[in-house]
Amino acid sequence: MKVLVTGSSNGIGRAIALKFLKEGHEVTGLDIAPAGIEADRYSHIVCDICSKELPEIDGVDILVNNAGVQDSGRDIEINLKGTIAVTEKYALREGIKSVLFIASASAHNGSEFPEYAASKGGMIAYMKNVALRVAKYGATANSLSPGGVTTSLNDRVMKDEKLWAQIMNETLLPKWASAEEIAEWAYFVTVVNKSMTAQDVLIDNGEIAKANFIW
Repeated sequence: MKVLVTGSSNGIGRAIALKFLKEGHEVTGLDIAPAGIEADRYSHIVCDICSKELPEIDGVDILVNNAGVQDSGRDIEINLKGTIAVTEKYALREGIKSVLFIASASAHNGSEFPEYAASKGGMIAYMKNVALRVAKYGATANSLSPGGVTTSLNDRVMKDEKLWAQIMNETLLPKWASAEEIAEWAYFVTVVNKSMTAQDVLIDNGEIAKANFIW
């Protein structure tokens, strides 16, 4: 199948692109940064997803909306409006099989930067709208909401022993997910899954479930 992954040069997006390549699919990456992958069946387009002239890419079977920023001053513009523009261009058509959005645990708990949390919450609401509209093609639309993920984006807290200890104290399972684990989820939801749609999957090592009983 032909897979389009936005934000494919680094982190979660790169891991997702590599997973689909490993499984034998054709992958196109769309990123403002140069390609982070050199492989057969991989093509890369340097592009801002907020561009008013998105490139022509025919025959997309699976769209993975991963591109995003954090505390940038453009979080809503890129994470939400850019994602909407990409989805409207490539996914709302006959032949689409699945659409996946990489949201965030902050969409559920409101924690993190205000515009970031708002952009990801809006993404989940938009995902449900897309699920309604692609159903007529027999396609699914879902989202993943990762909590902490061990990518270089989070080096600031991962490399600070005091901050890292505080973070680990906030989870039921004292760890974060890897980008490769999120990629496995992405593959399952878009390829293996045939019946779940309009749903968000929270992958946060139990952070949102953490509760201390006081008596």
